[in-house]
Amino acid sequence: MYKLVLFDLDGTLLDTVPDIMQTLNSTLKHFGLSEISEREVKAFVGNGAYMLVKRACGNIAEEEIKKIHAYYAEKFAACGNGNSKYFDGEDELLKKLCKNGIKAGIITNKPQAATLNVYEKFFKKYSFFFVQGQCAGAPLKPDPTEVLRAINLSGVEKNECLFVGDGETDVQVAKNAEVDCVSALWGYRSRAQLEEAGAKIFARDFKELDKIIFKK
Repeated sequence: MYKLVLFDLDGTLLDTVPDIMQTLNSTLKHFGLSEISEREVKAFVGNGAYMLVKRACGNIAEEEIKKIHAYYAEKFAACGNGNSKYFDGEDELLKKLCKNGIKAGIITNKPQAATLNVYEKFFKKYSFFFVQGQCAGAPLKPDPTEVLRAINLSGVEKNECLFVGDGETDVQVAKNAEVDCVSALWGYRSRAQLEEAGAKIFARDFKELDKIIFKK
């Protein structure tokens, strides 16, 4: 079995689209811009909050996007994530990782303040040893810096590490870090999109992920 499992957050460990959509559309409305759909939110997430906001804003000046992003980031960090939820079978698997001494971590392009708020509310009970979001000095995925740092801190070998994520950047960061990757089909990307990004191993749900982790 693997000794270290690193997870993406949005779309992998938590369905956060309802809270992202609510906060983002409130932000867009505040600045007199058109709201976007749930389908668009799912398509726009994965490359950090700034790119999310930029994609949602469309063709407007960069300076204005910076203002809108700052407003969104502050609102989202304080939103409370009241509409976010676990995926089916997730709690059981995370408990099983703890019971079997498998280290777990979160590496996400979500801003660090929002990441820590989510961790405190949903994941603190599972004792993740590594939680890293977007902040100064922490390059965004697909840069492998934080994956490699987590591996070094954990004391495991690369071939004992598995990265789990639902997006193209997760496939790419695992490749760049030279670790195994499982693409989560319960998230915000289709199998075709993930295959195009180079994904080779897939899990339809947390039960399938369990088998992959413990089969090794």
